Amino acid sequence: MLDYREMDTATLQLVTDPSRPVDLPPAARAPMLVARQIKLPAGTHIAAHQHVRGQFLLATAGAIFVRTPGRAWLVPRDRALWLPAGVMHAIDAQGDLQMRSLYLDAASAAPLPSECVVLHLSPLLTELIRRLTSPEVTQDAEAANLMSELAVREIMRLEPCALELPMPESPDLLELCEQILRQPVRQGNEALAMPVGAGTLYRRFRAETGLSFVQWRKQACVLEAVRRLSSGQPVTHVALDLGYESPSAFATMFKRVLGVSPREYLNTR
Repeated sequence: MLDYREMDTATLQLVTDPSRPVDLPPAARAPMLVARQIKLPAGTHIAAHQHVRGQFLLATAGAIFVRTPGRAWLVPRDRALWLPAGVMHAIDAQGDLQMRSLYLDAASAAPLPSECVVLHLSPLLTELIRRLTSPEVTQDAEAANLMSELAVREIMRLEPCALELPMPESPDLLELCEQILRQPVRQGNEALAMPVGAGTLYRRFRAETGLSFVQWRKQACVLEAVRRLSSGQPVTHVALDLGYESPSAFATMFKRVLGVSPREYLNTR
């Protein structure tokens, strides 16, 4: 399945350059799943693009910051982002990034969500993806097919996790959010507050994002914390810089969202 010599031209293009949209012919040889891994230095930016296949991407080191229309997503280690076919997305490497992707054909992707979602990875799926993106798998097409089928079934069982930020559409509100994402500051800093008497702005913000401004700001803080930890910053530094009273308070929040403490997250990267 993953033997490049057996692929048609369009499928080979998908593997070697998956950022380029291609039309896959309905040939029997076209694989249900194409696996790929790449390494990107910290700070690498991949401009907005789309795929004709659904993409299931994850980081085995570092973290992935993804922008889609109306959303921002943070994908740390042990999480994955499902991107349905045709979704425009840009990628930024947070820390030295080791990224693995599965590209699913239309039939395999049909049972999966029709919208983007960050998902908890299972140990079984993590191992399957490691095997599917290893060079030796290309020498055993039968094993690759079996692992691909099992991987797709396992993806269907994953649970979502809250590592996304809805972005407002109005230019003034969007610029406020972009400013926070560009220059994160302490939670209590007044620079994060809306102008006095901005009741209309608050109502517009909730209407466009589904969150209050305070809720959005807290969620942005979670994503920023994961980004900084993935870049190698010490836990205490991240906790205090983001405005938490103590590292323990920060650790409580972090574990509530990601299921592990910050130090556990760092030690198992």
